[in-house]
Amino acid sequence: MNHRPVVLDIDHSVGPLADRLVVPLEHWQEALRFGCRLATLRRFGRVLDDTLPGAHGTVLLGSGDFHHLSWPLIERIDARVPFQVVVLDNHPDNMRYAFGVHCGSWVRRVAMLPQVSHVHVVGIASGDIGRAHAWENYLAPLRRGKLSYWCLGVDVGWARRLGLAHAFHRFDDAQALVAEFRAAQRQRPVPTYLSIDKDVFAAEVARTNWDQGRLRLEHALALIDGLQGGLVGSDITGEVSHYRYRSWLKRRLSAIDAQPAVDPADLSVWQAQQHALNLELLAAIDAHAA
Repeated sequence: MNHRPVVLDIDHSVGPLADRLVVPLEHWQEALRFGCRLATLRRFGRVLDDTLPGAHGTVLLGSGDFHHLSWPLIERIDARVPFQVVVLDNHPDNMRYAFGVHCGSWVRRVAMLPQVSHVHVVGIASGDIGRAHAWENYLAPLRRGKLSYWCLGVDVGWARRLGLAHAFHRFDDAQALVAEFRAAQRQRPVPTYLSIDKDVFAAEVARTNWDQGRLRLEHALALIDGLQGGLVGSDITGEVSHYRYRSWLKRRLSAIDAQPAVDPADLSVWQAQQHALNLELLAAIDAHAA
């Protein structure tokens, strides 16, 4: 895997990185941010195909509002053998969405790709997989054995009653989750695409504009180190940026999702914290891919 990072510069939220390739894409922000129609994402996928080199390093997507852009990045991986996708995220990103695809629904699409053997979403502490929101999750990829949730402190007893216990790995503390995930990877090493949404981290590690999880940096580093089959690609999202949608629908949907506004006075401090975390994650990914 080439180590040169790529910045999809849609919201100007990613700090300077050595030897980076910056792709200016600000004109796509309104169309893509939070969610978009499938046809729009297909057009954007063609832009990526025309713009990105055949070999590159980790792709930085900007705000977590763009996490669905992982789908076209994963789809374009030229893999000779099937690979797994490991997503570090506080949310399952496997939720129902009626208007195409958005940052919380893309995992189902990736699980449907024939070249993807399995998707692991690791670090979920959100109530999105609790009983109250169970109906919002797409159950088919969980039932078919294409998707697993690795969660912290969430009551997922409903899954057992529906015969989905095999797809849910629940832990009370992050250290136990990390140990079990690493053990599972040792037993069955396969090539991996790694996607990191920094809302998986506790707020003290990096502030985002979504509700946040419980992982510390050392947990993420141990999870990355536990990927035994090599990396075929990676991306990082979860930067924080300020944007007001022109679309009334997007303003309404983001409000329903209880997405907090970013105080402009805090923005530069949060972005500096995010940048420092990016450097740590990139170093770990590059060392593992070497």
